Amino acid sequence: MTRSGVLYITLTLLLGFAAVNTGNNLLYLLVSALLGFMAVSGILGRWNLAGLGVRVEVPDEVYDGVSTLLSVRLENRKRLLPACLVEVLLPAAGRATFIFVERGGTANETLPAIFHGRGIHTLVQVQTRSIFPINFFIRSFPVPLNRTLTVFPTPRPCRLSGEAGRQAAGGELPVPRKGYEGELSRISDYRGGEPLKMIHWKLSARHGQLKVKELSAAARPPVTIELDLLPGGLEERLRCAAYLADSYLRENRPVGLRLGSQTLPPAVGRTHKLRLLTELAVHGQG
Repeated sequence: MTRSGVLYITLTLLLGFAAVNTGNNLLYLLVSALLGFMAVSGILGRWNLAGLGVRVEVPDEVYDGVSTLLSVRLENRKRLLPACLVEVLLPAAGRATFIFVERGGTANETLPAIFHGRGIHTLVQVQTRSIFPINFFIRSFPVPLNRTLTVFPTPRPCRLSGEAGRQAAGGELPVPRKGYEGELSRISDYRGGEPLKMIHWKLSARHGQLKVKELSAAARPPVTIELDLLPGGLEERLRCAAYLADSYLRENRPVGLRLGSQTLPPAVGRTHKLRLLTELAVHGQG
């Protein structure tokens, strides 16, 4: 209940006592009108929150104790009435405010959130609340969500010793980006910025224009991070491993991970990075 609502109820009670003590019909009519207005506002407020759905989109990478942005979508599933002045309250995030959502429509808001503790987190439900239609009462309804997300260890800068990171066999690997040392990927027209050694002279003479060779860049030797050999306690080692994995993958270097008896082979790419971070997030949590 808001301060305005407290004043409204107090005024209604005072007028009610005055009507009873004086027997004044006008006061009775006034009290009846105030009570009727309160009842109508309650019905409208309940209809305003009925038929609402909430969806929360979480980024691929969420780190322990680091602020991230969530996308909150409010769906108004009512066929006749819009939704007005609706707030969505999320645990560990705060609230997102939606001024007006038309009937059958949706609205989106971004909301900063901080999740503490690595591992699997579950958003069981959210609260929707509103002061509509009059700022007298705050009505709230729970909305089931059941959204799970994985919180990764926060990367902590560290160095990889020779024992903690072992180079995997296989040498250099070709990767799908342009370079000057890997294998031939395709032939293209000369654009003026390529070095002369990249010109394919035979094809250039055959086509009557300069053709250049495009080679795939060679990746650095693969490396496998061994968690047990990193310095510090478990949480420090997990943060260190997350930092090393991100650093090597940014260099397009294949990275593997060894967690006790479990080994993930070296690879590159965003999907592999998320897999490494997920294993680090749930390690030791049963």
